[in-house]
Amino acid sequence: MLVENIPDLFIPEAETSPELLVHDFRMTTDNVKSKVNLQMHMFSFLQIGKKQVHFAETSVTVDKNQSILTTKGNCLWTELLDTENSYYCKLFFFSEKILKDFLKKHPVSSEEIAQENPFFIIENDTFISAFIDSLSAIGNDQLQQNEALTQVKFEEILLYLSGKYGKQFSSFLQSLIQEKNSSFREVVERHVYSNLKVEEIAFLCNMSLSTFKRHFKEEFQASPGKWLLDKRLEKAKILMEQRDVKASDVYLEIGYNNLSNFSTAFKNKFGISPKELSNP
Repeated sequence: MLVENIPDLFIPEAETSPELLVHDFRMTTDNVKSKVNLQMHMFSFLQIGKKQVHFAETSVTVDKNQSILTTKGNCLWTELLDTENSYYCKLFFFSEKILKDFLKKHPVSSEEIAQENPFFIIENDTFISAFIDSLSAIGNDQLQQNEALTQVKFEEILLYLSGKYGKQFSSFLQSLIQEKNSSFREVVERHVYSNLKVEEIAFLCNMSLSTFKRHFKEEFQASPGKWLLDKRLEKAKILMEQRDVKASDVYLEIGYNNLSNFSTAFKNKFGISPKELSNP
């Protein structure tokens, strides 16, 4: 799977990367877990469809009633169409330099503690709708040519959200300019029961698959495939015994997409099928 460098993917080769960029992103087919190297912090003002983002630390899903502010770095994007087979969001990218300039102009209290999440959920309201309409009315070309105007729009949305969400949002802004490093073990353990593949977890760790496997064996004394399989099946067995539920109720929860594959793996590990465990 290729890595998409965003927003460079949206910038013509002849142009240099700007400090601010507005881009309209539309799709007519679902996009599932694409590898994205997000090179700038980004507002995603979702209008049509649903978006899921996997980060090293966690994952989040938003629909058309919400927007999301995402920190730069490696992540996995899933974008799903609505019932009319379309997807649309307006993206607003900004650099750390622009954010630092804003925070110097509008300082955040030193008492506010930076947030750990790599995202901030925004509930769409009438102001957000009007703000998006104003960006569309100006036009992306005009915004790209007029940096001062784009910066005014950037400050406008930050000031509005700071007023709406208070210290919670201000703290998140502060966290965007601070170095955040999760340990290798922390990233792996946060995705034990996700449906991510080994190569996808490696990407979130900013590692090649071969480097990830080497680090994994040093850290856990096992191959990642076997270790993850064992952890997920052991969790499933505990859930079925404690809750007295069927395999169909737990296989998605512990990271399997297919019930048949889960049942086969379960029997290979424990010697009995999930059905036999539920009905001794």
